[in-house]
Amino acid sequence: MLVLSRQKDQTIMIGDLIEITIVDIRGDKVRLGINAPTAIPVHRKEVYEAIRSENRAAANVAVSDVALLESIVKEAAGLKPQTTEKSPVIKA
Repeated sequence: MLVLSRQKDQTIMIGDLIEITIVDIRGDKVRLGINAPTAIPVHRKEVYEAIRSENRAAANVAVSDVALLESIVKEAAGLKPQTTEKSPVIKA
């Protein structure tokens, strides 16, 4: 881990695109200003961990649950649910 000392209003650059500025220091708390491209998500670590946990849980959803949800949504929208039969394959 790289440890840097900075004072209020001083900045740290990460690469060419991410700029971290010390905005305020009060007691044992430091306020940071982070300027990064919108394509790079910036989160507090506890929020990042919660997002990862939810993504992992979502990735473990059974395919049958997704199909059931799809049929419920289609029925609610007044659409005819698809049957599970596959279309015949036509070979040329």
